[in-house]
Amino acid sequence: MKRNLPQRCARATAAAWVALGAVATVGPARAADPIRIAVISEAQAVAGSSIGPAAQLAAEEINAKGGVDGRKIEIVVYDDHSSSAEAVRAFQRAVSEDKVNAVIASYISEVVLSLEPWAGRLKTLMITPGAASDVITANIAKDYEHNKYTFHGYLTSSALAGLVCDAAKDLLVTPYKMKTAVIVSEDAAWTTPLDAGYEACLPKIGLKVLDHIRFSPDTTDFTPIFNKIEGLKPDVMITGISHVGTQPTVQWKSQQVPIPMFGISSQATNSTFWKDTNGATESILYNAVSGPGVAVTPKTLPFVDAYVKKYGNTPSYSGYTSYDEVYMIADAVRRAGSTDSDKLVAAMEATDYIGTVGRVAFLSKGDPHVHGLRTGPGYITGLMLQWQDGKQRNMWPKELAAGELKFPAFVKLPPR
Repeated sequence: MKRNLPQRCARATAAAWVALGAVATVGPARAADPIRIAVISEAQAVAGSSIGPAAQLAAEEINAKGGVDGRKIEIVVYDDHSSSAEAVRAFQRAVSEDKVNAVIASYISEVVLSLEPWAGRLKTLMITPGAASDVITANIAKDYEHNKYTFHGYLTSSALAGLVCDAAKDLLVTPYKMKTAVIVSEDAAWTTPLDAGYEACLPKIGLKVLDHIRFSPDTTDFTPIFNKIEGLKPDVMITGISHVGTQPTVQWKSQQVPIPMFGISSQATNSTFWKDTNGATESILYNAVSGPGVAVTPKTLPFVDAYVKKYGNTPSYSGYTSYDEVYMIADAVRRAGSTDSDKLVAAMEATDYIGTVGRVAFLSKGDPHVHGLRTGPGYITGLMLQWQDGKQRNMWPKELAAGELKFPAFVKLPPR
């Protein structure tokens, strides 16, 4: 027995060194594990098609510079086909099977609202790049401890309404003496607070609301709607359309509706919209957080150039925010020193980031729109762009304007 002791000791020593080596490699291996971000979006929708590609571009840029403390960003993409049920299944899979650390999800408010309770149940950071419903942030304010994992990375509907009214005063009321409007919105979760905002702010800038029309997103023939509006003879239509965009725009042009369209038209933010409408979008005015050729910040145009180089077209509005959100999540991981969800929430709440759309910071706990974006001077103010000769040109605010308003001959403007 004594003769075999050295061998047994040698084997034990070797085994100990192997075990120690295994332990020693666990730390660095885990430290180098990728930071996984799920992107749940609407790949076939005009307004949502930029979300995934823009997130991937941001990840590639971050990784090219060494990642986050040596950890790479990995984007895991899911197409929800504009379905809340599919989005929920994707979210569950992302967290339970694909082990993601954070989620960027959807431009559709109904989808985000269906995911919000799941972010709470699974304690996973989620941020939307394009949904607008005020209910998203209202839910966080109502039950902060459960819903604190959700962040609103785009403007709320009420904030959008205020920006549209500000732009309308400067672009329509003051120079063109417009006095009347009809609100025209798709019937969706995000337009309920938007329209309420319109009804409150339009009279304050001098536009009397003659009617408020909400139509089904399944509408294909807008002739009765346009006929009704023409009968009211408003100076302008104030729009709230996102899921629908091509049909009303094409029919507005083909039917020579003599009333300009001004407001929210999410599909018009995509550079493909000119081709999608065969040029019918000429003169359409729409709100956006960024746009081609508009240097909102020093990061805006380099992002657009990189996106065009990689994908061949300019992004829709949700592409700008999705790109920024990957950088914000990466920065939150770096500052938190962890991918623990509660630590990430605390880090995200302290975000102060110059992105492509402006200075990004979130409203704090206690605000009725907690985790919504701060807006106004010094933060995000928005733009109002117009399609002119196949290009998107910014008209507002004045200091970022790239031209003057133009309207087709069939549009009748008030005498100036």
